[in-house]
Amino acid sequence: MPQEQYPHRSTMQTSEGPQVYKVGIYGWRKRCLYFFVLLLMILILVNLAMTIWILKVMNFTIDGMGNLRITEKGLKLEGDSEFLKPLYAKEIRSRPGNPLYFQSARNVTVNILNEKTKVLTRLVTGPQAVEAHSQKFEVKTLSGKLLFSADDNEVVVGAERLRVLGAEGTVFPKSIETPNVRADPFKELRLESPTRALVMEAPKGIEINAEAGSLKATCRTELRLESKDGEITLNSAKIKLPNLPQGSSSSAGSRQKIYELCVCPNGRLFLSQAGSSSTCQINTSICL
Repeated sequence: MPQEQYPHRSTMQTSEGPQVYKVGIYGWRKRCLYFFVLLLMILILVNLAMTIWILKVMNFTIDGMGNLRITEKGLKLEGDSEFLKPLYAKEIRSRPGNPLYFQSARNVTVNILNEKTKVLTRLVTGPQAVEAHSQKFEVKTLSGKLLFSADDNEVVVGAERLRVLGAEGTVFPKSIETPNVRADPFKELRLESPTRALVMEAPKGIEINAEAGSLKATCRTELRLESKDGEITLNSAKIKLPNLPQGSSSSAGSRQKIYELCVCPNGRLFLSQAGSSSTCQINTSICL
């Protein structure tokens, strides 16, 4: 039945012969395809060459790249390194025997944070000052001895000797507590209050000693030496009071040069010519 329905088609195939259909790209399409393939190969070669050049310049190896090396203990940087954003690290140290430098165009800030990212301690080194923000600041020796400590309540200097090298000395706007105030050898010790009073107090006593020089105490209005429970001792081979007032002579024309030191009830000192008995009562007018 199928052969009887299509007799004309089979006849045409036998009379004309088999037809051949060409499969592929020809003409300008073929030339464009070859051009794009060649361009792609050139780009692949250039990309491969650039990749090899970058690997060579950046010094890529199995252990890292450039000055950065990955070791068992962490990252190792050799030479100068620049960080454009914050650096978070547990420990930063230099190679043994080499110093560690931190360099910045403006300032270097080191922050210590707690679990809530709140700043606990901050160290800022700027072009004009070095600032440390913390609850307490301490400076210790290698053996752990405290040299300097500062907090909100007090400042402690733990060194055996505190030296002030300023030409005008040290200014204390308020009180100072110390067991010993001493100058360097062959240097003067000067305690001065230019506009107010200078008060020295001690629960057991005050000793003023000048081993190789003189001792001078001057004031504008009043000099007071007071001992509540003890005594005041002036221990010297010679004690001079040159500007004390002298009482009137008890006898006319007397050239006597021996005087008696008298004290008024208000504490004023004056000289009175000595006699067989005390002459202080005769010259009490000086006390008025």
